[in-house]
Amino acid sequence: MNARRAAAGMALIAVLWIVAALSLLVLGVSGSVREQIRTVGQARDQIQGQALAEAAVALALQQLLVQPERVAGTQHLSVDYAGLALDVEATPLDGLISLNDAPPELLSALLQVAAGLPAGPAETLAAAIVEWRDTQPELDITDHPDARQQRRFEAPEDLLLVPGVDYGLYARLAPLVSADLAGTGGRVNPATAPAGVLAVLAQGDASVVARYLGQRDSGQPGADISGFNAELISESDSASFPLYRMRVAVTLEAGKMLHFAQDVALGVGGQNAAPWRVIGHHSQIVSSSGG
Repeated sequence: MNARRAAAGMALIAVLWIVAALSLLVLGVSGSVREQIRTVGQARDQIQGQALAEAAVALALQQLLVQPERVAGTQHLSVDYAGLALDVEATPLDGLISLNDAPPELLSALLQVAAGLPAGPAETLAAAIVEWRDTQPELDITDHPDARQQRRFEAPEDLLLVPGVDYGLYARLAPLVSADLAGTGGRVNPATAPAGVLAVLAQGDASVVARYLGQRDSGQPGADISGFNAELISESDSASFPLYRMRVAVTLEAGKMLHFAQDVALGVGGQNAAPWRVIGHHSQIVSSSGG
């Protein structure tokens, strides 16, 4: 009798262990399924947002192309697509900092003002960027040494290849730089520069930036540029500049927002060429509150 009771007790314990194990398995599978559903939903939301952003940029470019005269400086173009009203910002690229031409002092100012680095580390990292760009040739063992070309930044993401640049630092610099500029001599046109670049030119002096923006945005001729480093600025005719950065923000679900930027060349290649050519793009998802 005792033996049968003991055997029955052991069988019950075994059954309870099996039930508990199955319960844990079910809970684990359910959690995994929920996580997969969440991940798929986020990916779908991002794809939809990217499609909306690209469509908005295309519509804004059409508006830009049919303007009777090319307007100097940054423009805000309103477009309606899929029932949404979106604001697209168009900025000539000569208002950004050229990764391939900027002198060390401009890169150092960028790292201090935009990335918050102290002067010493900023100068050291600026020198590392210049060294990566100017002193390291493209390596190809099949090429004759004389055929090797100087290594250049092909996209802002190439900053991550420079020792000392992590993703957080890159993310703060990316909106202010371009790898597609040529012929600017490393100088920046303040008439087309966004506020972040103007802050770099003014060594972080917010009052200089605010005064200049107030004059520039009001259309006042001869806006005061005396507060900027004269060695780092140019005053090119941005009205004929064919390279633009198009920016748009698209609201996603779950309190997120997609910031999308696309660099384009307008009307390059003659009459039979496409009306514009995409030369680069960047997107980032942030919280709607800006965090």
